[in-house]
Amino acid sequence: MRLATWNVNSVKARLPRLLEWLAEVKPDIVCLQETKCPADAFPAAEVGALGYAAAAHGDGRWNGVALLSAVGLDEVTLSFPGEPGFAELDGVGAARPEARAIGATCGGMRVWSLYAPNGRTVDSPHYAYKLDWFSALRDALEPELAAGPVVACGDFNVAPSDADVWDPALFVGSTHVTPAERQALADLRALGLHDVVPTPMKGPHPFTYWDYRAGMFHQNKGMRIDLVYASEDVAGRVRSAYVDREARKGKGPSDHAPIVVDLRP
Repeated sequence: MRLATWNVNSVKARLPRLLEWLAEVKPDIVCLQETKCPADAFPAAEVGALGYAAAAHGDGRWNGVALLSAVGLDEVTLSFPGEPGFAELDGVGAARPEARAIGATCGGMRVWSLYAPNGRTVDSPHYAYKLDWFSALRDALEPELAAGPVVACGDFNVAPSDADVWDPALFVGSTHVTPAERQALADLRALGLHDVVPTPMKGPHPFTYWDYRAGMFHQNKGMRIDLVYASEDVAGRVRSAYVDREARKGKGPSDHAPIVVDLRP
């Protein structure tokens, strides 16, 4: 079985590239993030023509997540239990969950496509929201791990260690690398989730994100913030995992590259 995760940074803008990539790489299960697409406008027919069932969660402004599966798509869940919202987003002060999580049972596994809040700056209410979101995610995943195989994939917006950013000195005092954010990842791993670290296609670091600024990608000045966290029974089946850096090349790419994981039967 082949599993993949990819922050596409707008599924409509990236649709031709996505369809070409699906046809070439042929993953069985795909987690997409930052689709920026209402659920009813997701290109289900286009991916369906390639053999995928699709489930999407999005409001069309930003964020947005989706799951594609050629091995079954059952028990779809939009958001996770207890997922917090951010109060300012609807303009009337009421907190409501954003389109950041979708789960389903695919090929006998519980699979989550996740797009964690950015956090912006450490003194922003968005940072506190990010930490609350991770805490609620941990609480939601705990009973699922007790029930069977689980994979939580996506853009976590946290670099697990200093080795996962191209120059740690430049990130001091910034989000994505703070002790509290990294502890949130450690708390997920403490549940029994394993970080499936992919093989890089260039250099020693398996970066998955490079800013669009000129030269960042070609100089490999990136970050590893897209992650695959798998329960032990799934992690033990990993045959290989790699960052598909080729998908970041060419005209009009996403600023993220997919991670592709091959599992033994």
